[in-house]
Amino acid sequence: MTSSLPLTGERTVPGISHENYWFRRHEVVYAAIAADCSGATVLEAGCGEGYGADLLAGTARRVLALDYDAPTVEHVRGRYPRVDVARANLVALPASDASADVVVSLQVIEHLWEQERFLGECRRVVRPGGTLMISTPNRITFSPGRDTPLNPFHTRELDPRELAGLVHDAGFDHVVVRGLHHGPRLRAMDERHGGLIEAQTRLALSGEPWPPELAADVAVVRSSDFELHDRDLDGSLDLLVTAVRPQ
Repeated sequence: MTSSLPLTGERTVPGISHENYWFRRHEVVYAAIAADCSGATVLEAGCGEGYGADLLAGTARRVLALDYDAPTVEHVRGRYPRVDVARANLVALPASDASADVVVSLQVIEHLWEQERFLGECRRVVRPGGTLMISTPNRITFSPGRDTPLNPFHTRELDPRELAGLVHDAGFDHVVVRGLHHGPRLRAMDERHGGLIEAQTRLALSGEPWPPELAADVAVVRSSDFELHDRDLDGSLDLLVTAVRPQ
């Protein structure tokens, strides 16, 4: 199966103009970590549509992509032949101890009930001296002022300190957190539409037609329109943590 997966709200997929903002927001993080996967054996926990695993396969020696959803696994197997893919429960990873140089899990941990158990599995399968890279929406900006996530597919969202603490407590060292922010072009779109994210969310909830100006802006968003850095973490859109399993 190589056709596009349907949009469900649980994952983003490439090639849909109205979804392009969210796709690029995820793609930029894959692009940012690709160099760190160069020549490595990479395990991706929660691969979704598979475009990110395929991007990493451009630099990695091998990518094993895991997902719990059986149709998603079949889609990845058919569409991205340079990616090895298997169905798996992410709190019981089907990999040997210390078998991966890098474990990647982007925009996944917020979907899991057993986050600590998942991170323990990540530590088990990454080799000593190997790297863990996890991204997740920043709870402070994604579900502001709420105790429960806005997204019905999310179980528990995290802020920068909570994410760093979970990773450290799972037995990782050298924990570094960076945040994803809008760059100049996206800040200009924010001004035009009274908040780019808010405008898209409002339309998704109401089912109203998209104004042509908003649709045109969203369709041309590029991954380079985002900035990833360690400043103003509380104000960031998404968080990316990098950590190392001790030797």
